[in-house]
Amino acid sequence: MNMVLQQKTPDARVGQIIKLAVMAVGGQGGGVLTGWIEGLARAQGWTCQATSVAGVAQRTGATIYYVEMAPMSEQQPVFALAPAGGDVDVLIAAEMMEVGRAVIRGFVTPDRTTLIGSTHRALAVSEKMVPGDGIADADEVRAAAELAAQQLILADMEQLAVGQGSVISSSLFGALAGSGSLPFPREAFEEAIRAGGKGVEPSLKAFAAGFDAAQNGVQAPEKPLAKPAASLTGPATELGKWQALCNRVSGMPTPVQEMALAGLTKIVDFQDCAYGETYLNRLDHVVTLDSANTEWQLSATAAKYIANAMAYDDIIRVADLKTRRPRLSRIKTEMGAKDANLVELTEFFHPRAEEVASLMPAKMGAAWEANPRRMALLARLFNKGRRLRTHTLRSFLMLHFLGGLKNYRLKTRRHEVEVGHLEAWLKSSLDLVSTDYALAVEMLKNRRLVKGYSDTHARGLTKFATVMGAADLLRGRDDAAEWMNRLREAALQDPKGEALDGALKTVRSFV
Repeated sequence: MNMVLQQKTPDARVGQIIKLAVMAVGGQGGGVLTGWIEGLARAQGWTCQATSVAGVAQRTGATIYYVEMAPMSEQQPVFALAPAGGDVDVLIAAEMMEVGRAVIRGFVTPDRTTLIGSTHRALAVSEKMVPGDGIADADEVRAAAELAAQQLILADMEQLAVGQGSVISSSLFGALAGSGSLPFPREAFEEAIRAGGKGVEPSLKAFAAGFDAAQNGVQAPEKPLAKPAASLTGPATELGKWQALCNRVSGMPTPVQEMALAGLTKIVDFQDCAYGETYLNRLDHVVTLDSANTEWQLSATAAKYIANAMAYDDIIRVADLKTRRPRLSRIKTEMGAKDANLVELTEFFHPRAEEVASLMPAKMGAAWEANPRRMALLARLFNKGRRLRTHTLRSFLMLHFLGGLKNYRLKTRRHEVEVGHLEAWLKSSLDLVSTDYALAVEMLKNRRLVKGYSDTHARGLTKFATVMGAADLLRGRDDAAEWMNRLREAALQDPKGEALDGALKTVRSFV
């Protein structure tokens, strides 16, 4: 945690209006935190006013809460209804990008503002919709905050609260107390929590964690905590097959083993050990074309993207993932549901005619896809949004049945199409190994463009085909691999493909 300790003297504020803003998104308890601050001030004999301004629905809605307070006097102060740039004493941001928004809007100034923020992320819609990695750089926000604030307190307030069985508003309130920005003792803050009457003990524990973070900082562990190895259970014959596959991975070049084991785990979870053997057979072929002179880059790349290609997102996989116990447990945890609570869960599905035909046996599905009338019929029957209330037995069993069709999956039209696509991609990539090794590696990486299902999958395939087709333009150039990488990154920048079109025009201009 970064802290710039230039403590203000609380007593110097007596007689002044203290101006405090809270920036939070939905579900973070910004209203509760504001209520505690307002209750604290009034309990200490101060006059106080709290307002809120709702923002747009990014990350479930962003709201600015604003509090002004002053010591009780004969003259009633006139309080403002919203914060103004350059006129905020304390800014509390319940998420890292809210820290950035506060700095951009001028609420944080080096001459007066104490900035308290949480370093965790709640991704915005604009970050999620990018085909590639659209997550904003939190380090840039941190650097800007260090320059903008007089006193800066940053820590993962979300994790501090969750670790105590509470929510982030409690740890942020503790950090506010620990910052010394308000002229009230710690006991007064704790009494404000008790006065709320709900979840008092967990809230006080999270408050203490936030207080300590503000006072002493939070040191990151020197080494990341190792994840415990998952214990496998199942029939002895299947466990024996799994161990045999793991032994095959152990015989591969060392730089390939880690990714190959991760890929094998994904493949076996997707289908079974026999499918995992097919994965290793494909990977073994790539290894024979590779060598230690190139640090096995081709093989390590293939280990990742062959696994992704073989574990495609079909209706069976989506239904399987949506009915797994860990997912349902995670949802209950995120909702804060207790064992005695009933959780109602609604899943939204919008299957296209193509998804329905892909679930048919291979020959039958191909025949239906080639018949416009039949596809139109499927569209009329299935191409409509459906909401399945999977907390009910009927809907849950429907998805559970679909998710259990693994033994049938390899006979479907979708599997036939995916295998053909995978083999064509591998061939076009590996054919370049002898003439341009680096370009072959980049061609394998292009598989990153294909993801998801339904419309998302269709758009990804279009971009994939466009980028792969550029190999004919680049072949023979010394910078072919570099340009292939640029084209792929351009395709990942935006869903509309405008950046990719621009990059392709540049390539064609010098060919």
